[in-house]
Amino acid sequence: MDDLQASPPHDALARIADGTNDDPFAVLGPHEVNGTRHVTAFDPNAAAMWAVIGEQAHPLAPVEGVPGAFTGPVPGDDPYGLRGEGKDGARWDMEDPYRFGPVMGELDEYLLGEGTHHRLWQALGAHVIHHEGVFGTHFAVWAPNARRVSVVGPSNAWDGRRNVMRRRGATGVWEIFLPGLGEGSVYKYEIVGANGEVQPLKADPVGFGSQHPPKNSSIVRDITGYGWSDTDWMDERKTRNSREAPIAVYEVHLGSWVRKAENRRISYVEAAEELIAYVHDMGFTHIELMPISEYPFDGSWGYQPVGLFAPTVRHGPPHEFRDLVNAAHKAGIGVILDWVPGHFPTDPHGLGLFDGTALYEHADPREGFHQDWNTLIYNYGRREVLNFLTSNALYWLEEYHADGLRVDAVASMLYRDYSRRDGEWVPNKDGGRENYEAIAMMREMNTLTYGECPGIMTVAEESTSYPKVSRPVHEDGLGFGFKWNMGWMNDTLEYMKKDPVHRKHHHHQMTFGISYAYSENFILPISHDEVVHGKGSMLGKMPGSEWDRFANLRAYYGFMWGHPGKKLLFMGQEFAQAHEWNHDVSLDWNMAEKPAHAGIKRLVRDLNTLYRGTPALHRKDCDPEGFQWIEADDPDRSVFSWIRRGGPGKPEAVVFSNFSTSEHSSYTSGFPTAGRWREALNTDASIYGGGDRGNMGGVDAVEKPSHGQAASATVVLPPLSTLVFVKEE
Repeated sequence: MDDLQASPPHDALARIADGTNDDPFAVLGPHEVNGTRHVTAFDPNAAAMWAVIGEQAHPLAPVEGVPGAFTGPVPGDDPYGLRGEGKDGARWDMEDPYRFGPVMGELDEYLLGEGTHHRLWQALGAHVIHHEGVFGTHFAVWAPNARRVSVVGPSNAWDGRRNVMRRRGATGVWEIFLPGLGEGSVYKYEIVGANGEVQPLKADPVGFGSQHPPKNSSIVRDITGYGWSDTDWMDERKTRNSREAPIAVYEVHLGSWVRKAENRRISYVEAAEELIAYVHDMGFTHIELMPISEYPFDGSWGYQPVGLFAPTVRHGPPHEFRDLVNAAHKAGIGVILDWVPGHFPTDPHGLGLFDGTALYEHADPREGFHQDWNTLIYNYGRREVLNFLTSNALYWLEEYHADGLRVDAVASMLYRDYSRRDGEWVPNKDGGRENYEAIAMMREMNTLTYGECPGIMTVAEESTSYPKVSRPVHEDGLGFGFKWNMGWMNDTLEYMKKDPVHRKHHHHQMTFGISYAYSENFILPISHDEVVHGKGSMLGKMPGSEWDRFANLRAYYGFMWGHPGKKLLFMGQEFAQAHEWNHDVSLDWNMAEKPAHAGIKRLVRDLNTLYRGTPALHRKDCDPEGFQWIEADDPDRSVFSWIRRGGPGKPEAVVFSNFSTSEHSSYTSGFPTAGRWREALNTDASIYGGGDRGNMGGVDAVEKPSHGQAASATVVLPPLSTLVFVKEE
């Protein structure tokens, strides 16, 4: 309790009443006056006030000239409450937030000031706690250039004069404990900027919950105390996420995977049952959820987030999102989250000009504004912003047991001239285009997350040839575990779009990927980006008659699963949805039951099963020893064949793809060794919708060299097909 030699200065109280006092704790609450505790309180709705101890009410005198301000002696040192009375005679009781000491400790304050608080969310945001024996919520927010910061909401009639926060020294952090507030309380921050102007009300940058859009206030969410039951998964996930593991990812936009009655979005709890059961049945090893962090605009699909620490309320509260992750783990399925540190939207309630200055973003639009997306770019060179982003990555891995992060639009962060003309960008300190600060952020994020959460994976969506994206930081890499192979995806899809008659002129598009396949740890992605914005569906990309289109797609999926690299399919592609993806409606599940579509679905399930159960098809996905061409130069017949190896003692696999419309019924090919080779998968099988042409279960290779191999066999290659043979032990 501070020692005041007289009643509170009139001008300080007047500034409380007009909302310009940035140090309310120096005026309000209990203070010693000539050895006696005096209490000063402010409530603009009160015509009279008392300090209440037990059954005893001690009247506080109104301060002349400052309506709503009251002060007076309160004997003893027992905790007190406040009682107000309005002009209409109505009374209310409340705790005085200004009688409570600070919550934030010295270590938190030091780390926040230094910009090295790895678990930023434990210090900032809104936390339901008991403080000095009283239940309530502790609020803390970083706004270093603000003149005043207040918590506002229904509890104080959105009046920024009433819950002005305490400034914490040089950290730029403001905090206050508000007794009585708890789970579900609605709030924002009212900030008076350095120029004295009140800013648009801001959502909490580290808030754990939000209102349903289009409303955008933060909501207090108690994220403590969840009862995880995924210990077995967490103990073994290191092997599930390794370069040698089979990784087949099902990318999901949770808002449109399936819609319920009246087009209602699926809840996290429903997804924990329905989505996880489906993914398990289809044999995928991981799901990748498009951004879950709260976002205001449905049409951004989550890629323009405002609440980086809040799972979107569109599907339920935070603990129910944990139910989804927990269910996935119990089913043996990993969960990867899309993470978007590249930009943020300009919505007034968001991070832009947060305290009246360019705090999170660059002030110079040549560095701080994304022309493509009309969004703002983080100032990665500011230590506190770097801390905000890297701790957010750790937050999802620790608090929600996510198994990995797929980082969106890495190329846009790597290069200062990304999508800019000359004169529209600022070179780095060496005059170049590389964004050193963003590079440092990604390296620090990867170092932190891999160090603190063993067994996780990070994945870069990076569309250029930037070197060493998936190499360790200590080897001068960016430190990601994997990288999306955008080049492979672009080349192979362009080939598949061609009429088979013309494919011989583009043969290299299917072989070129191997020339760089081991420069990174690659995931082969056929993502949501390939089925939006007029690109049509995967089925719609395929040429020819209806039968040909399905056959082409089956053959392509077989080629993809046989090719080195982990796998990723966007939802709906596994049953060849005919329509382009629409985020506002459900996938066309009725279509999935039609014979040709059901055949594609069964094929993808069987491809996943074969991939997971055949070490040759996954163990050396990222190792050149795991691959060898048999035939890469047969453009006239549009045939490709290769060997996959899983290491010593593991049966080899041989893959054939025939992308012509002709059957090659007596195709002589090399095989690594003589003996029986089982036809483990044939995309032309009738169960997949094909013509059921093939090799009667397998072929016998004889010791007759061919194609540089020690043995050979004659195989049947159906038109538009991929076949996988596995050596029988």
